[in-house]
Amino acid sequence: MTMDATRYTDGSISYPRHPRGPGGAEPVETIDLSEYTAEVVTWTTSTATPPGVREPNTLAIVEFTVEGESVRAIGQVTTDEVATGDEVRPVHVDELREPGAGIREPDSQAWDGYRFEPA
Repeated sequence: MTMDATRYTDGSISYPRHPRGPGGAEPVETIDLSEYTAEVVTWTTSTATPPGVREPNTLAIVEFTVEGESVRAIGQVTTDEVATGDEVRPVHVDELREPGAGIREPDSQAWDGYRFEPA
């Protein structure tokens, strides 16, 4: 499983992937962000989570630097011991939330994805 971002003709990087970049730039490359570490920009802990999501649920906005370009992502953190400036790495998990909890058609969604853990 990869954490795909897209580089565009103008050099910018987008996550998640989009068919067009800033100013209509064309995609030229796919970058797997799971091969990089990132820095925590900010974080929060939610104690009122949606059905099937762990409680409490710590989330972070992280910034990757790829060949001089930065790209941000948001996601769950594997621990509630996180601080701004921490270095984290993406780790793949099979279930970001409990499949089917509060979802009428559980088979209509993918449940896997990435969390960030301290590097």
